[in-house]
Amino acid sequence: MITSRGAMILGTGHALPERILTNSDLEKIVDTSDQWIVERTGIRQRHVVTPGTPLSELVIRAAERALADAGVNAADIDLIVLGSVTGDMKFPATACLVQEAIGAKHAAAFDLSAACSGFLYSYQVASALLATGNFKHALVLGGDVLTSMVDWSDRDTCVLFGDGAGAAVLAPSDGKRGLIYGCMHSNGAHAKLLYNPGGGSLHPPTHESIDAKQHAIRMEGREVFRHAVTSMAEALQEVLQKSSLTLNEIDLLIPHQANLRIIEALGKRFAISSDKVFINVDRLGNTSAGSIPIALDEALKSGRIVPGSTVAMVTFGAGFTWAAAAIRF
Repeated sequence: MITSRGAMILGTGHALPERILTNSDLEKIVDTSDQWIVERTGIRQRHVVTPGTPLSELVIRAAERALADAGVNAADIDLIVLGSVTGDMKFPATACLVQEAIGAKHAAAFDLSAACSGFLYSYQVASALLATGNFKHALVLGGDVLTSMVDWSDRDTCVLFGDGAGAAVLAPSDGKRGLIYGCMHSNGAHAKLLYNPGGGSLHPPTHESIDAKQHAIRMEGREVFRHAVTSMAEALQEVLQKSSLTLNEIDLLIPHQANLRIIEALGKRFAISSDKVFINVDRLGNTSAGSIPIALDEALKSGRIVPGSTVAMVTFGAGFTWAAAAIRF
C-alpha cells in the first residue's frame, strides 16, 4: 500500500459567475460560429463576470464553500495560497483580501503566479509548508477572470476562456489520505507563445499600450497545443512512475480543461477509458487556475470521487508551466 506523504483535502468548493456566454452569443461579437468553436475546442458555453467584477468576489465564495464542506472555521486557517494571474490589483496580494473577508485572522497569505498551473503549484507549495509542522490548516485557492484581459476581436482566443474559482482546505496527511506524489515544471524559453505583455514594469499602462492591445492575451495556438499535450503526458507519466501507480489504479483523471482536443489526445496516449476522465470544458471553457479545483469539486459533489479513490490531476499553462499530482481521498 502506498503511504500518502503530502497534505490531504478536507473539503472543496467553487464559484462561477451567473452570466453564461454561449457560442451563439459569440457569433454576434466576432467572426466565428458554434460549429467552428466546437470542432476546435469542444466548448459550447462559458461563465463570464460582469465587467469590473474582481477575482476576489469569486474566490471568497469558493473559499467559504470549501470551509463549510470541510467543517473548518476560518479562524483555524493559518495559511492561504492563491494561484492566479488576474488578481484584483498588482498589490496587495488578493489572498490577503480573501483573508480579511473570510475572517482568517491568523493566516499567512500570498498569491502564486503559474497561470493555468496555479492551483496544482499552490497545492504542492502548501503541502510542503504543512509538512514543516508550522501550519495546521491551509486554504488553497485557484481562480481567474481571464475575460478581463481578452481581445474580443480575436476569435482564436476570445472563444476559449471563462471565469471561475475553486478552493480546497488542506491538513497534514493522516497516512492514508493525501498527496501521494506531485511534480512541477517550467520552461521560460516558450514564454512568448502564450502571454499577456501589458500592465507590468516592461509595458506599464499607457495610452499607447492600450491602443496596441498589449493588455490582451496573445497566443500561438498550434504551438501551445503541441507543447501542452507533450508536457502533460510527461508529467502524468512521471507521477505514475514515482508513485508506483498503474493506470488501472487511477480511479479518475482530472486534466486541465483548456481544450477538448488536448484532453482527448492525452487520453489517447495513455489509452484511458473516457469514463475515467472528468470533462466540463464544454460548459465552462478554460477557467485557467480555476480549472482543476472547479473540476475537483464537481467530481466530489457528483460522487465520481468517493473515500478511497485515487485521483490524478494534470495541467499546463503559460510560462510554460506544467504540473501533475496523484491524491488519495
